[in-house]
Amino acid sequence: MEELYYLLKGIIVGLVVSIPLGPMGILCVQRTLNKGKSSGFFSGMGIATADTIFALIAGLGISFIIQFLREQQMTFQIIGGLFIAFIGVKIFITNPVKQFKKHRREGKNLFEDFISILFLALSNPFTIFLYIAIFAGLNLHDVSSSYSSALFVVAGIFMGTSLGWFVISTVVNRFRTNIRLRRLMWINRIAGLTIILFGVFAICSLFILPI
Repeated sequence: MEELYYLLKGIIVGLVVSIPLGPMGILCVQRTLNKGKSSGFFSGMGIATADTIFALIAGLGISFIIQFLREQQMTFQIIGGLFIAFIGVKIFITNPVKQFKKHRREGKNLFEDFISILFLALSNPFTIFLYIAIFAGLNLHDVSSSYSSALFVVAGIFMGTSLGWFVISTVVNRFRTNIRLRRLMWINRIAGLTIILFGVFAICSLFILPI
């Protein structure tokens, strides 16, 4: 019964974390509009997998990894910011009409969608500190003393984030049928520019905000 309690808490945390659309969330929405529901969902699963890895590290209190990330914060943030900005530029200059026809002709590479987002999400490992704060705020920090309880929380987070991205991709896909291909060009440009700004801000914040 106690395990079910931790599992449900993890599911709630996962759902809450998946709601805000950061640069990777916007990319998942863009892929749903351009390629369809399955591409958007598998991209979201890449985020869910990365979140689960970070939650596992935070939940088990693997201090030497957390300390390493603190020490290398600037390096990771610059690499992650450049990676995000690169993806934004690629989306901005992509012709969605050609992309749509290409994927209809060649089929969908869902594994590629999953892996690309997974690596992008892993390039921002400071999500670990978000989960540390969430664990403390929900009085879950004590589960680190019991590996089985921590694993139930992490399993719940994976289930919650997966459900969240399934709902998001389903809702976006429903609107997809009402969007003409020509409008996708503007959606791509807006999404690309937004993602570029996220990447630029991630780098600039190193010199503007105190670490």
